[in-house]
Amino acid sequence: MLDAPDSVQPFKAPSKALRSLDPDVVGALIGASTDLALVIDRKGVIRDVSFHKGDINEGILAWVGQRWIDTVTVESRPKVEDMLKAAASEALTRPRQVNQLAPDGQAMVMLYSTVPLGQEGRLIAIGRDLKAVAQLQKRLVEAQQSMEREYARLRTVEARYRFLFQATSEPILVIDATTLKIVEINAAANHLLGSNGKRVPGQTFRQLLAPAAAQTLEQLLLSVRSVGRAEGIPLTLGNPKCEMIASASLFRQEGSMHILLRLAPVTAPTALPAAKQNSTNLLRILNAVPDGFVVTSIDGAILTANQAFLDLVQLHSEERATGEMLERFLGRSGVDFDVLISNLKEHGSVRRFSTTVRAEFGFTTNVEISAVHVPDGDPPCFGFVIHAAGSQTARLAKTEPPRSVEQMKEVISRAPLKDVVRETTDAIERLCIQAALEMTGDNRASAADLLGLSRQSLYGKLRRFGIGGLGEPEDEG
Repeated sequence: MLDAPDSVQPFKAPSKALRSLDPDVVGALIGASTDLALVIDRKGVIRDVSFHKGDINEGILAWVGQRWIDTVTVESRPKVEDMLKAAASEALTRPRQVNQLAPDGQAMVMLYSTVPLGQEGRLIAIGRDLKAVAQLQKRLVEAQQSMEREYARLRTVEARYRFLFQATSEPILVIDATTLKIVEINAAANHLLGSNGKRVPGQTFRQLLAPAAAQTLEQLLLSVRSVGRAEGIPLTLGNPKCEMIASASLFRQEGSMHILLRLAPVTAPTALPAAKQNSTNLLRILNAVPDGFVVTSIDGAILTANQAFLDLVQLHSEERATGEMLERFLGRSGVDFDVLISNLKEHGSVRRFSTTVRAEFGFTTNVEISAVHVPDGDPPCFGFVIHAAGSQTARLAKTEPPRSVEQMKEVISRAPLKDVVRETTDAIERLCIQAALEMTGDNRASAADLLGLSRQSLYGKLRRFGIGGLGEPEDEG
């Protein structure tokens, strides 16, 4: 009985169990259990071939009649010679990887074991195709190389970040947004806080502040958590005690939120050149005027806006407005905005353009707009001054209803038809109530009879229009 390799558990009694097998059955078994099988004579010449047709090129049938050693690559020839010598001593050979040359010139990576047949010195080489394994190995190597390149790139980026983080002269801290523990701190912040850099990380930022700064810190945290950033927040450090101006930004890292906190000392204002001082004063004035002031790009995107405009459209910060299209807040169905822009481009300026402003939560306000086109700006822009014109109903109530086409043109330009009808109806109703009260000497019971209204209905309308300073209903006879 042939000796099997240590990795193979042989049959206990093959001569008894397999003695009835004929050559055809043995060939079928070998063909079914391997990818490629070669029958080789004592001279090393291939006499027969069996293979799986779908996986291996049928051109290898041309190997029949050739020496096995001539069908492999140069580096595999010593392995073939060793397997032939081992088979001649009637011993099973251990599996060897051989690069077999296909007829089309491509190499086939095979794992061969040889088994002597005992007939005229012949042997059979049983091969397993390692192409799939080779492809996996190749992909693994490529993946490893790609990972190494990515790791190298990340190490370079991290080294660059850490150099910039430590080299900047501005005190910077990275803080956990939930616990307020200090995660990282740069050299400038270490110097400011009088730390050696080893005990500050792990402390909470509250521990570094004076007790009086607790409320200001809460304001900073509220702002940064709601809008993602906070600018110019005064904070008082505890040790050493000094006033700082804090700016914070929110960012996500490894699934948790962090705050990048920058500190700057409070410095006394330096004298500015006259032109720069005047420009600063002008900006302060524009931000404080009661009318809305907006600057947009040529395509209508908001570049800057004052507090009056933010109040008008119900936005709590300029950052929320910056980048938004002014058309979103201005005019009815975009028509007014297009008319306004076309007139600005044609004439350069527009005065008292009547339209409406739509606030963030749906409220509308009648406004008058004066605007200017600045084509030589850097960049070119539009400037808008938006004046809240008050209630259309109140204006109509103070004057008689429009009676001519020209008057109607003015009214229609200010509001859509349904609003004009509603507001005109209200104005006429108000005038009728006032006339009835005058005719009855301000006797509300008689006025209700004259108008064909119930007393309760008249009192409701008096409250609605604010006529007569009505408080509690009176029982008049």
